Amino acid sequence: MTAQIKFGTDGWRGAIAEDYTFDSVRRATQGFADYLKATYAPAEITRGIVIGGDRRFLSEQFAATAAEVLAGNDIPVHFCGGGIPTPTIAYAVKVRHALGAVNITASHNPPTDNGYKVRDPNGGAIDPAGLTQIEDHIPAAVSSCKQTAFKAGVSAGLIMEFDPAPAYVEQLQRLVNLEPIRQAGFKIMVDPMWGNGAGWLTRLLGGAKTEVFEVHSARNPIFPEMLRPEPIPPNVDAGLAAARQIHADVAAITDGDADRCGWGDENGVFVDQLRVYALLAMYLLDVRGERGPIVKTLSTTSMLDKLGQRFGVPVIHTGVGFKYVAPAMIKYDALIGGEESGGYAFRNHVPERDGLLSNLYLLDLMVRTGKTPTQLLDRLFDLVGGPHYYDRIDTRLPDLAFAAAARKRLDSALPATIGGKKIVDKVTMDGYKFVMEDGGWLLVRFSGTEPLIRVYTETMDQSAVQAILQDGLRLAGIAG
Repeated sequence: MTAQIKFGTDGWRGAIAEDYTFDSVRRATQGFADYLKATYAPAEITRGIVIGGDRRFLSEQFAATAAEVLAGNDIPVHFCGGGIPTPTIAYAVKVRHALGAVNITASHNPPTDNGYKVRDPNGGAIDPAGLTQIEDHIPAAVSSCKQTAFKAGVSAGLIMEFDPAPAYVEQLQRLVNLEPIRQAGFKIMVDPMWGNGAGWLTRLLGGAKTEVFEVHSARNPIFPEMLRPEPIPPNVDAGLAAARQIHADVAAITDGDADRCGWGDENGVFVDQLRVYALLAMYLLDVRGERGPIVKTLSTTSMLDKLGQRFGVPVIHTGVGFKYVAPAMIKYDALIGGEESGGYAFRNHVPERDGLLSNLYLLDLMVRTGKTPTQLLDRLFDLVGGPHYYDRIDTRLPDLAFAAAARKRLDSALPATIGGKKIVDKVTMDGYKFVMEDGGWLLVRFSGTEPLIRVYTETMDQSAVQAILQDGLRLAGIAG
């Protein structure tokens, strides 16, 4: 039976050798090729497509297969191979004046998976309507795919190999002054989670007074010491322990494809991704004095709304995923855009998550203010009225019937209270968000990339966090 290819929150992902196969990659790429030819004029097609991938099992070979199919369709390919950070691939689209990108990566998924992301001429995620069109063009049989052997494509000038790193480094240096960070005398523990971010912060910041140490920097597609290369506990626990061992001033973490940012404070304690997003917004607004809209998904922090009010900038709410965030950033010329997963994008760059730049901005925040991470959080809480507490529970869905029953329960759910907090609104833009009288919220949402149901909350009442989450599980029929 031919595997169905569906683009979720951020691309198509599947289990290697089960539904993610070379033939499936060929079919996905043929669908993308036909979409490009149906969408753009022949003269625009000559701009070509950037192709790269991560360090997962067979990613370079899958990337080469995608290149062969595009070449077979007479679409030029700018090929940068494997081990390339997602934001570097996105920026290469801009530098090479390409029409978009194919990125072979499953980002933070388990080691059994690989994935396939497509990007637009801005280097950002293609919007949902475009993804639907690509799916509609995907052929049912691999026999419908056109293909040119890789070496033949190179000889014909259809596949052009290049190194995207130098241009990306120059861009980072334009966006943030690295020298003060290099001379700050920080002790930084970097955890690239065995992924594409390995070596980058050492390359950018090493060789001066600041010391940069790395763990999990080799290529190892089974991701030892973590369940998956997602920069949240417990996956970051080993890296944070290494940071504590050397008494690091900060832990800088990137996920498997380096588009997400994780952070640990001077005590080796994880700073959750909602607080990191608020810190980045505070840095741009309060420290750099910049102004512009903030784009946020409904699953991320309400601290952004409070910062928006304080600094007089609009806050745009979207569904979950950069397929919503990227178009909104372009439409509103946003200062920053991001989501709960730890992915943040910035103006004057590309509308794509960048875990490396996010970490550099956070380090620059430390330099400019002279504050430690915990002191920076204190400053943030002063601006937003106090600490905000966040947590999330992921539950694997046993089957489609369970998922359908959960959706039916949530469709009709109208609780008066959750975790003892009065509910004043229910938002169903992308999931089921219950807004509490005190400004806190609970979100129950089905993952767009894995068979998971996620239950999230943010509240200023730390003692209520677990009760809110448990009520969320009960609403979905998972507990109680």
